[in-house]
Amino acid sequence: MSLDQDLHTVDFHAWTVDQAERLRALATTRSNLPIDAVHLAEELEALGSEQRAGVRSQLRRIVEHLLKLRHSPAQAPRAGWQRTVVSARAELADRLTATLRRDLEEHLDELYADGAEMARKALEAHGEIEAAGSIPAGRPFTLDEILRRGWYPARLGAAGNDTMT
Repeated sequence: MSLDQDLHTVDFHAWTVDQAERLRALATTRSNLPIDAVHLAEELEALGSEQRAGVRSQLRRIVEHLLKLRHSPAQAPRAGWQRTVVSARAELADRLTATLRRDLEEHLDELYADGAEMARKALEAHGEIEAAGSIPAGRPFTLDEILRRGWYPARLGAAGNDTMT
């Protein structure tokens, strides 16, 4: 197996970036190949971008539901929130590569802020104003915790103390 095939298998996103760069370089050589290198490069780049967007979206979704599990006193929706976390983690695991994990690490504070805003808005929409207001601006979870199968944060009690979920 060639290095390019290995990269394609191991880290699809990195492969799309690499191949797009190579196609652009090929286009500048004015080779006489019947290839639309410029458009192929754009399409490859779009595939990589879609992969990255999907991973980021699932991370935001996990953060939103972990925060609702931690801050909401409501009992009825908890099982659904946990199912959502399980589903999002599985989808994220299917797409996550070393390059995309580094991207998540680099943008984790921003992605947390997005997920926190989603959680606040959802809690406010259900009249849980105090719970929405208790969501911290700073990230309380590590990336490893967010991604760890079976991990859920302890629920905060009325006095701000952790209680088991």
